[in-house]
Amino acid sequence: MLMMPRRNFGFDLFDEMFKDPFFSGMDSKNGMMKTDIKEQDGAYLMDIDLPGFQKEDINAELHDGYMTITAQKNESNDRKDEDGNYIHRERYSGSCSRTFYVGEGVTEEDIKASFKDGTLHLAIPKEEPKKLEEQKKLISIE
Repeated sequence: MLMMPRRNFGFDLFDEMFKDPFFSGMDSKNGMMKTDIKEQDGAYLMDIDLPGFQKEDINAELHDGYMTITAQKNESNDRKDEDGNYIHRERYSGSCSRTFYVGEGVTEEDIKASFKDGTLHLAIPKEEPKKLEEQKKLISIE
């Protein structure tokens, strides 16, 4: 007997549901928070795609040299008939986040951020590596 994948028979309702763009878009590999980073004029310029989010949905936090960008959205879509009874009702809730190491010397005031047309633009100063003093390195001989 030849075994056929269940997909051909339409029995994988839950598998198909989670392939919906709403669910598959919640991580950077599948389309959310795609990030472009380039170095220019002593700074890192980051463009992070956040389609469907508003400025109020986005939070940027700096802690111990790590910058975390979080986007969270709660949405509902209700349709009612003439009597006020629901004929269709959906609720969506989702969030995504990414963390980047920006350096322990960078402060919140150093980072410039703006949000336009679904893209978060960040300018982060490039932290110069601290120069170590030249010291003689002696090897102890026992």
